[in-house]
Amino acid sequence: MPDSSWLARPLFAFCIAVSWIGSAVSATIERPFDPTGKVAGILRVYYEYYPARSAGPKRGTLVATEGGPGFSATDSRDEYLALFEPLRADHDVVIMDNRGTGRSGALVCTRLQTAPTLTIEDIGACGESLGNRAPLYSTSYATDDLEAILAALDLGPIDLYGNSYGTFFAQVFAVRHPGRLRSLILDGAYPLDGPDLAWYPAYAPAMRDKFNKACERSPICGRIAGTSIDHMAPALKRLRAHSFAAKGFDVDGHLIHFTAGPAAWAVVLFGAAPPLATLREADAAARAYAAGDEQPILRLMAESTAGVDSRDPSFDPKLYSAGLAAAVTCQDMPQIFDMHLPPALRLMARDQGFESRRHRYPDAFGPFTLDEYHGMPPDYVFLDECVTWPVADEAHPPAYREGALHGFPNVPVLVISGEFDNMTTVIDGTAAAGQFRNGRQVVLANSFHVNALPHARTPCGAEIARHFIETLEVGDTDCAGRVTEVRLAPDFVTSYRDAAPATALVGNEVGEQGLRLAAASLASGGDLVARMVSNTSGHGVGLRGGRFTLRRDPHGLHAVLSRIRWAADLEISGRVDTDSKGDAGTLAIDARGPSGMVGHIESSWPAGGGDIRARLLGTVNGRALIAEAPAP
Repeated sequence: MPDSSWLARPLFAFCIAVSWIGSAVSATIERPFDPTGKVAGILRVYYEYYPARSAGPKRGTLVATEGGPGFSATDSRDEYLALFEPLRADHDVVIMDNRGTGRSGALVCTRLQTAPTLTIEDIGACGESLGNRAPLYSTSYATDDLEAILAALDLGPIDLYGNSYGTFFAQVFAVRHPGRLRSLILDGAYPLDGPDLAWYPAYAPAMRDKFNKACERSPICGRIAGTSIDHMAPALKRLRAHSFAAKGFDVDGHLIHFTAGPAAWAVVLFGAAPPLATLREADAAARAYAAGDEQPILRLMAESTAGVDSRDPSFDPKLYSAGLAAAVTCQDMPQIFDMHLPPALRLMARDQGFESRRHRYPDAFGPFTLDEYHGMPPDYVFLDECVTWPVADEAHPPAYREGALHGFPNVPVLVISGEFDNMTTVIDGTAAAGQFRNGRQVVLANSFHVNALPHARTPCGAEIARHFIETLEVGDTDCAGRVTEVRLAPDFVTSYRDAAPATALVGNEVGEQGLRLAAASLASGGDLVARMVSNTSGHGVGLRGGRFTLRRDPHGLHAVLSRIRWAADLEISGRVDTDSKGDAGTLAIDARGPSGMVGHIESSWPAGGGDIRARLLGTVNGRALIAEAPAP
């Protein structure tokens, strides 16, 4: 049985609804809704406590806090416990749902939670509906809730891990409760404050660098003259000339309606949702669109339109609270206008700021204009999401000022950044680490947003984080530079006859058209891999038709394909199996093309960078196929 001696601690009298979850404890603690006492009410803050497994001396307490804002941290418990697993023998673990999320009174603004499109008007209406409660969902007060839980359990000093917005929370906790802290691990970090931060100046440069660097490293893309952003320019020009109503399927096979235009393309490039598919295919899809093939770019637009919506398909606020996300953003984050102004004057200040930016920094959001960038959803534009939110309350200062007010403690801080993270950029991570005298940043090559949790492209970030917790030293970071390149998609084709042929090997009996069919069949299966990695529904569709079903297990991803079409005149059925990251895999399919062209093809490829080759074996029209092609 776990040690339950802490149940006798006096401060635990403030907790209610204590229950065991296996060897863990589920509980709530009663907290004043308003620490200043101006607004009455009690908030029950939910947390889970996982005692160290061994009966011997404990080495410390690990705490994890979620991104968003708006997500329930305990809903991500499996990822956090996986990160901490090698340390749990002699470390306790605590995970808290921030006030207004999950089981800590999930905040409900019905229109924000269910409306098809997020608008600044609905965000403002949410704030108005909260009245004097609006500023009470502040990050500052949420960190005080965590401190109260730790005090009640008599735990600390703690090693605090935060990812994405959780890095903001972790920094605020460090400033407000330095005595409770042993170390910070900030995964996908941005600083509390900084020059011009409200305009997100690193956002566009990081986006451009991501696509350009990935292209330079790709044998497929790198052979094309110019940068990746150059390659995409003709598609953007065409979208500017003609925007239109469109539809496409997201990674879960749901039909999405949207307007295909510059703003939808900005969502693809800035939103990075899903991250692997957008980076892998954006360059090739843009070139295909400029040449007259709309399907690849429309699919990316549909996937990104759905992907940037953080709400659960069930719209359950306990899984993600859109109202809490707005409340924290508008209360705590720096804005491009003074939140003490009434909304009408804020709108004027926004417009004046936009006009100034157009003249002073015309390429700030390049390759998009400011107006095209502003066409994205408000919670991805960032600039004016809060323009209609209620006037700021001086009694509850925004959390981004905490560092300036109280200073940053001298604690060991590890910042983990992904080279291809254009949301919390390497530049932002550098600034976050620089706030602390003992801050250190590690950048993982070829990696996206949040890199210490199981979904990351490499276990490197988790290994560095655990070593840091154990030793308070960063240690060996060689693995950070060895993350393999993202393998970019081949050129999209409407006919398999236009695909680059596979390379024949000794013993091959198949002619050029058969080698093209084999390469297109491999590309057809490989095209699904990025969808498999991000799929949550268990089913999806092919680029130009067909369906697949997906199963996940500890060994990886397993898809059964039915008449999948990547090229319009070629359909494949069979299966694709990959590891959990979609890096190494196998394919076994039957292919059918026009004029009776048929093939049975098996393929396998190892994990690795852009130069990895896939082996192709089988038959095409009864002749032996022995060839190779770039791995998907």
